[in-house]
Amino acid sequence: MNRARRSMIVVSLCMAAECIVLAASPASADVRLPHVIGSHMVLQRDMPVPIWGWAEPGEAVTVTLGEHEVTTRAGVDGTWRLKLPAMAAGGPHTMTVAGRNRIELKDVLVGEVWICSGQSNMDMGIKSVRDADREIANAKYPQIRLLWVPYRTSPDPLDDADVSWLPCSPENVATRGFFNGGFSAVAYFFGRDLHKELNVPIGLIHVAWGGTKIEPWTPRAGFEQVPAVRDFVKVIDEATPNFNKAVARALAEYEAWLPKAKAAMEAKKPVPAPPAWPKHLLEDNGQPTSIYNGMIHALVPFAIRGAIWYQGESNNPDGMLYFEKMKALIGGWRQVWNEGDFPFYYVQIAPLDAVYENDRLPRLWEAQLAALTIPNTGMVVTTDIGDLKDIHPKNKQDVGKRLALWALAKTYGRDNLVCSGPLYRSMAVEGDRIRIRFDHVGSGLASRDGKPLNWFEIAGDDRKFVQAEATIDGDSVIVRSPEISAPAAVRFGWNRAAEPNLMNKEGLPASPFRTDKW
Repeated sequence: MNRARRSMIVVSLCMAAECIVLAASPASADVRLPHVIGSHMVLQRDMPVPIWGWAEPGEAVTVTLGEHEVTTRAGVDGTWRLKLPAMAAGGPHTMTVAGRNRIELKDVLVGEVWICSGQSNMDMGIKSVRDADREIANAKYPQIRLLWVPYRTSPDPLDDADVSWLPCSPENVATRGFFNGGFSAVAYFFGRDLHKELNVPIGLIHVAWGGTKIEPWTPRAGFEQVPAVRDFVKVIDEATPNFNKAVARALAEYEAWLPKAKAAMEAKKPVPAPPAWPKHLLEDNGQPTSIYNGMIHALVPFAIRGAIWYQGESNNPDGMLYFEKMKALIGGWRQVWNEGDFPFYYVQIAPLDAVYENDRLPRLWEAQLAALTIPNTGMVVTTDIGDLKDIHPKNKQDVGKRLALWALAKTYGRDNLVCSGPLYRSMAVEGDRIRIRFDHVGSGLASRDGKPLNWFEIAGDDRKFVQAEATIDGDSVIVRSPEISAPAAVRFGWNRAAEPNLMNKEGLPASPFRTDKW
């Protein structure tokens, strides 16, 4: 393709994009809804439900659902918002939204709604999991509703997304989504377990993107809350002014280029290449807020119960800084949704005997473990259900089940459930040995394979760790080595390939940890 042709294409694309933007703008005074509010949706039970949209400024808008009817007026900017009263689980209902026109939404359920987000292990579709054919064939749960958000970035928060709700069926669960085929397997298995246990409708919002870091998922408000990552605010605030300056330079370059291009065409000579057009920094899916703006913001303030999160592989160099970034993500989402400290349950990434350098993975695990200090959070450990040769383990059933255990125990009041494996609590030096105590012991500690406990190391003040003998003693573990007479620290599972066998008798594995800060 010659340069003139390329130039004409560039101009044509710019004109087409402008036309698309204009076409997407309100062309009439009709009442409109964001796509997240639609037929087949699940509304969150037992809390006021925001409904919002656009209309002619000052236009009265009435929303009716069952016995509830609420009216408001559009503001001077054409936006409107109201809240339906809290409702019990049930349905199907019909919702009407009426102004100068009338919208009717059918097959609306009321139940539990969860955001399901992260990178590829959350994005991974059900076609790629263990026993995929059987799982897809059995995915006949019409009261589970699926909503998949397509990949998109934006420099500015977008108010709508091209999404739609669908009942869970073998066909729908296998076709919604991009990565490795179908709807998020983790989300589906999580929702399926909740539906079976709670016997209420479940709404699952799959909004994930493989290979992404945590920063692009985080709103500006989140970075503002956490001093350790506040520098990202400057990056965000400078991005648009810098882009505008680059556009001004590009326009000047284009003005200089156009006469040359025209002269070359008239002389039937090769047209010089046009100047490069700048790209906004926040259009990149690796930059802070870019995915939040493009994929999450359009869901706010749709009422949700909480969020599940499976991400961290792309942040493996961060160490404890990832803890600060999790505080920003969780705090930011909670601020923009304005529902208080809603539940946030996440997955500690699986061991992998590749990719991660040195002790990067254990240090990331440490940061994920520390994130449990954030209120109303829970963490799933996966050291026993990973694949040391595959960053995308195929056992997503147990991941979803363990996330559901956290939700059932901490969100839905099933206090009798043990929702976590043993988590390090404290250590005490007892002569030539160290006693390690744990939280979430459940009905007792155990070895998963019946063999002696493995992946324990011990060191003295010289910081030289050696393999240790570890034995269960009640609700604690005694760690020692004949090589260390004056022990000072213990590490457990502190290796990217560690698949340790310590668990509680409920079958949930212990998280890797270290007692030192060396």
